[in-house]
Amino acid sequence: MTFLTSGHDFIVVGAGSAGCVLAARLSENENARVLLLEVGGRHRLDAAAVPPAWPTLLGSSMDWCSNTVELAATGSAMAWPRGRGLGGSSAMNGMVFSRGHSSSYDAWVEAGAKGWGFADLLPYLKRTENAEGRDRALRGHGGPLTVGPATAPHAVVQALLVAATQTGHPMATDVSGGRDVGFGLTDLNIVDGARQSAADAYLGPALQRPNLEVVTGALTHRVLVERERCTGVEYSVGTDVVTAACTGEVVLAAGAVGSAQLLLLSGIGPQAHLRDVGIELTLNVPGVGANLHDHPMSSVVYRSKQPMAASVNNHGEAFGLVRSDPASDVLDLQILLVAIPYHAMTLPGTEQGYSVAFALMEPRSRGTVRLSCADPAAAPALDPGYYTDERDLQVMATGLRLAREIGLASALDPWRGDEVLPGSDVDGDSGVREYLRKNLLPYFHGVGTCRIGADDAAVVDENLKVQGIDGLRVADASVMPSIVSANTNATVYAIAERAAVLLAG
Repeated sequence: MTFLTSGHDFIVVGAGSAGCVLAARLSENENARVLLLEVGGRHRLDAAAVPPAWPTLLGSSMDWCSNTVELAATGSAMAWPRGRGLGGSSAMNGMVFSRGHSSSYDAWVEAGAKGWGFADLLPYLKRTENAEGRDRALRGHGGPLTVGPATAPHAVVQALLVAATQTGHPMATDVSGGRDVGFGLTDLNIVDGARQSAADAYLGPALQRPNLEVVTGALTHRVLVERERCTGVEYSVGTDVVTAACTGEVVLAAGAVGSAQLLLLSGIGPQAHLRDVGIELTLNVPGVGANLHDHPMSSVVYRSKQPMAASVNNHGEAFGLVRSDPASDVLDLQILLVAIPYHAMTLPGTEQGYSVAFALMEPRSRGTVRLSCADPAAAPALDPGYYTDERDLQVMATGLRLAREIGLASALDPWRGDEVLPGSDVDGDSGVREYLRKNLLPYFHGVGTCRIGADDAAVVDENLKVQGIDGLRVADASVMPSIVSANTNATVYAIAERAAVLLAG
């Protein structure tokens, strides 16, 4: 059956981190009627609340269970997890809450995103959080998200932090604040021993408002455009198709994959691609679905020579932000200290061990989100483009060397057994590069497919409006021109906070 609904001032598509923020903030105005659409379910698995259980959520009902196309760098496809349901990825991720270094936001301005530097975004970064005991000029107090370092960090992580200092790396005062360089315990979205997702912090308190309607199990087919203005969306719940009219604005908050996919399904994107999949052109916007990138990750895994206690937090409680080239100003590597063996599932490992993981923070490689067909229920074709720029492999090879240096420091003598991965026999340029391809891990930080800018390839302007169409904005990780030098969730919250202010204004 087909239904028509009306009376919505705002329609938000996607109830992940950004969508929960938008729905909560926009509905604070009791005169604004807000509709929030989410394709996933309303209820989460019990394991979602348990911090160390987050790896079990990958491939579950809370995951889109997406796969990439065959990757040029590896010759095979790989799983590419992303959250589904209320809270989105914030309900299944590793709970790291960290800003990128200020320089990675200022790079957005240099790329054409006027007004999106670190100083511009700082009020919204602060608005998200309650970071007790921190510098009030830099960190927020009284926000919905209560964040802070692990209260009981794992003993091996503490030893790894000492090992980092022994190899010459500085300790940071606040590694999650966006100003410091070095190692430290990262802030986490863990409150009283349980995960705090966007649905917990933002959406839950707003659900009783009569002006907020949340529809789950809603597959959005397309946005509706008449005479260069977005007038609503079409979605389905089961076999029922609903046309929801909007008198104000539609906001896409479905992430780097979902928002680009929905624009393409609506005929907004590269003309040649839309013609190939049989979708009528609404507006030729070449940048939609381009510029997809993530932080590629790999790891060094050690067998522990003493029993390891079970982690009570998220396993990866500390990291460092470092330079691959000491003579450069570019902070391009994150070294993550992990209290479990963390590696590609296709490689043999160890049941009891720990890892020094490393991820490229400023990848040069770029990929795409493309439609596989015109069916809105069909999985899109995802190509994050890992290692398609050889320079990324060079930096990751340095990351492997730095990780090994930390792993061999004397602070780890009581813990260190043999190097399980890559193994002491892997050395030299060719062996290292082969290992980096075999042990390539996604970091679940896809960004960039609807980037902010003023050039012809940009998708949204500095106010997050889709260029060429009134009444339609995008507010999620897809608008980042380039990826920040940290886990992306804290930045997504801030983008949504700023979007809410823009929309209300």
